[in-house]
Amino acid sequence: MAVEIVMPRVDMDMATGRMGRWHVAEGERVEQGETLFEIETDKAAMEVDAPASGVLKFIAASEGDVLPVGTRIGWIVAEGESFAAPSPSPQPSPHSPSTDGRSSERPTESRGAVSPPAIRSPSGRRWRDSPSRDGRPIGRPMAPDEGERPRATPAARRIARERGLRLESVTGSGPRGRVQLRDVDECGAGEPSHSNVHRLWLARGQGAPIVFLHGFGADLNGWRPVHRLLPETRPALAIDLPGHGLSPLGDEASFEALVEAARAALIEEGVGAVHLVGHSLGGAVAAALAHEADVEALSLMLIAPAGLGEETNAAFFDGFLAADDEAALTPWLDMLATDPAALGSALARTTLRLRRERPLVAEQRRLAEAILARGRQTIDIRSLLASPQAPVKIVVGLEDRITPPHHVEGLSGLIALHRFAHVGHMPHLEARREVARLIEELVRAGEPKTSDRL
Repeated sequence: MAVEIVMPRVDMDMATGRMGRWHVAEGERVEQGETLFEIETDKAAMEVDAPASGVLKFIAASEGDVLPVGTRIGWIVAEGESFAAPSPSPQPSPHSPSTDGRSSERPTESRGAVSPPAIRSPSGRRWRDSPSRDGRPIGRPMAPDEGERPRATPAARRIARERGLRLESVTGSGPRGRVQLRDVDECGAGEPSHSNVHRLWLARGQGAPIVFLHGFGADLNGWRPVHRLLPETRPALAIDLPGHGLSPLGDEASFEALVEAARAALIEEGVGAVHLVGHSLGGAVAAALAHEADVEALSLMLIAPAGLGEETNAAFFDGFLAADDEAALTPWLDMLATDPAALGSALARTTLRLRRERPLVAEQRRLAEAILARGRQTIDIRSLLASPQAPVKIVVGLEDRITPPHHVEGLSGLIALHRFAHVGHMPHLEARREVARLIEELVRAGEPKTSDRL
């Protein structure tokens, strides 16, 4: 029985979604629960699982397409089923779309009722430009003659695909031998990486890349909304700082360890000259990284940076890390912005899900103890900004309830300060278009002149 696939609504205020990569090619078989495709909203990147087993047919959307919620984008049909091709033009379904990527119309003789699939954030994993494994595109389900599919959690399966690791070679520690994320991490994953830092190229291109460094408790996905507003030809690399996203904290929990991990990641990526953009804790890391001998910082953009003064909202760190359900976490997240809608209604759910997949709370507690002492910041980057050698901009929201905006006073007159009214701790989300414009201006200002290259 055929199952219609539509652009799902994953957020209450979502009207359109941008198609990401299809993980299954047209004509290939997919199993229920397998990742079928990815979508991107203004707030997050999500994976959509197949709602049924069968063959993917009549794909009507390509990567990069921006489609209204409810638009028909394909069908899953039973093998050997006779099914007439629908209209080739994707049209919004007349039925109310559910959050599982299927039309919510009642089943008929040609459509069967199936259990809804999960819609998941890929934790920064977008497999565009990823290498293939054994000659097969990453994400393709195993053919019947390839043996029984190993049992694994979605998170473990995602990371194994990204790293080119065969799950058959991993010993699972979960129930009935199910492979857990920690099993993949302990296996080493076959990547020749020494920094053990997860990073993702949001875009590749010519020239020095923009390197994004997120704040405390966030991950690299938080940069997607502002990155989409930048020129597509500009390369961009986003990094998960240790203890965040998919980067383990390691034995040493210190600010210096964060800087060293980011530096090592750049070296492994073969990146020397960079444009650094950092938010909050990531801003302090970016300022320190700009002074590393093997990093050539062409420009430096600090957004609500830590390290300019001792004051901080210590209660936020305690409440944010102690919250263990959506009702408890949401009020703390709302403190980050004057308009919580700028963060997206799914942020609390996504944060809690990631905490279930990795020991993020324990690691971030260790890190908080290292960067805070008696409720005060221990990081100091003011001296690093005394005599800037490259163009520097600092952006703050005047209603920041985490880091006082007055910390930017008294800095070098060579630094451009941008203060946004009615904006809190997340200017890159609350005033994303303006911040994207400032990033673009700063990158142009930091690019080497023709005469410099002679």
